[in-house]
Amino acid sequence: MKDLSLHLIDILQNSTRAEATEVYVGLIYNETDKTLTLSIKDNGKGMSAEMVKNVTDPFCTSRTTRKVGLGIPLLKQNAEKTEGNFQIKSELNQGTTVSAVFKYEHVDMLPLGDIGGAMALTISSWEKTEFEFDYKKGDNEFNLKTQDMKEVLEGVPLSNPQVINYIKEIINENIK
Repeated sequence: MKDLSLHLIDILQNSTRAEATEVYVGLIYNETDKTLTLSIKDNGKGMSAEMVKNVTDPFCTSRTTRKVGLGIPLLKQNAEKTEGNFQIKSELNQGTTVSAVFKYEHVDMLPLGDIGGAMALTISSWEKTEFEFDYKKGDNEFNLKTQDMKEVLEGVPLSNPQVINYIKEIINENIK
């Protein structure tokens, strides 16, 4: 995958396929150790201990439509290429947490890509799921919760094209 937004879309699709009703996304910079942590936590179906052990193998997938699953193995590989690390924790019926740490000054660090677009696409596609997006870099902090947006929008769906554009723009403006 050519940027982090594509990894984000892939992991968020995993969360929604696991029937998560709440998903947290964190994009947190640590300027002291020059790392960027991408975290996705959901309350979906979770995975068995055996699946967690094997999920970084590209030939391990829960999908029945194909025999390979490259999203998680590629995320792990891209984090490790920057001398970062990858963790996944999951329990059946408890949800899953995926965390990838990247050394952001490393030559192999991927660009962020369209993080706002990735979040807007996912939020507008899964309106019954509550999403929270956190961004922190130095003094710049930004938080977006779909629950808050729904209250302000008073019935206007998150899939409304103007709302989708707003979500994309507000996230991208705040993570520059």
